[in-house]
Amino acid sequence: MKKVIWISVAALIAGGIVIAQGPTGQAKGPSKGQAKAQPRDPAQSPASQPGPPTMTPQAYPIEQIRAGELRFTSQCGFCHGRDAAGGETGPDLTRSHLVAEDAGGDKIGPVLRAGRPDQGMPSFNVSDTDLGAIVAFIHDQKTKFEALGGGRRAVDAADLATGDATAGRRYFNGEGGCSGCHAATGDLAGIASRYQGLALLQRMLYPSSGRPAPARPKVTLSLPSGQTVVAPLASEDEFTIAVLDPSGTRQTYEKKAVKFQIDDPMSAHFDQLGKYTDDDMHNVFAYLDTLK
Repeated sequence: MKKVIWISVAALIAGGIVIAQGPTGQAKGPSKGQAKAQPRDPAQSPASQPGPPTMTPQAYPIEQIRAGELRFTSQCGFCHGRDAAGGETGPDLTRSHLVAEDAGGDKIGPVLRAGRPDQGMPSFNVSDTDLGAIVAFIHDQKTKFEALGGGRRAVDAADLATGDATAGRRYFNGEGGCSGCHAATGDLAGIASRYQGLALLQRMLYPSSGRPAPARPKVTLSLPSGQTVVAPLASEDEFTIAVLDPSGTRQTYEKKAVKFQIDDPMSAHFDQLGKYTDDDMHNVFAYLDTLK
């Protein structure tokens, strides 16, 4: 019987929720002599653990918080999420130790202005007024999330690091059929260095939504004139199919007027979603995570 834990994770990915992780996104392994953690019980999962408490309780005027929200969402929201709880590439600031230790911007300010280039964070030239507003918004969000309880809402790399890489390799090269299209020393070489944590899982389960995006499916069209057209698929609905011509212009055809065949290498990934067991997903992910 298939378990539901990984299906829930897959649903989170499809919904666009991203990992709230550190700069490398990699979970720390157990130290020597320790058994490998198996966070299957929700009560012991990293997701159930509360974030670091605020060291210095702070309150800010609502006008300053609202001004900070506008500035934060426009400058920081893409990476850290519009609510500061984790976004495209940045960690969840409501669970950040730096934010927890910050008092009035004394920790946040220097990082915001200097940036962290080695971690992909640029520097920002902000006035004292704007900095104070951003700090107010971040702390207000942290206070709100602390009041909600229930641990964090996102997926951490440690939640995913429970599989058996050896079993995953066997499945990859055997029952799963993954090696029919992929090779550990070919297209997947170094994949765990390019994607970490949930981003790697997303690439594994939903490669069409990852970055860089894979090539578009190819469509072979047989027109009434006898001409055959092979072109990238642009879109498809119940009645029409659209392709891109060599100049990148969309050409739309009525399905009832043409014969067509779509070749989409990604379809195998979607078929596989219905075949994976919980253990299969854990194990294949663990194997891919070894391909540094």
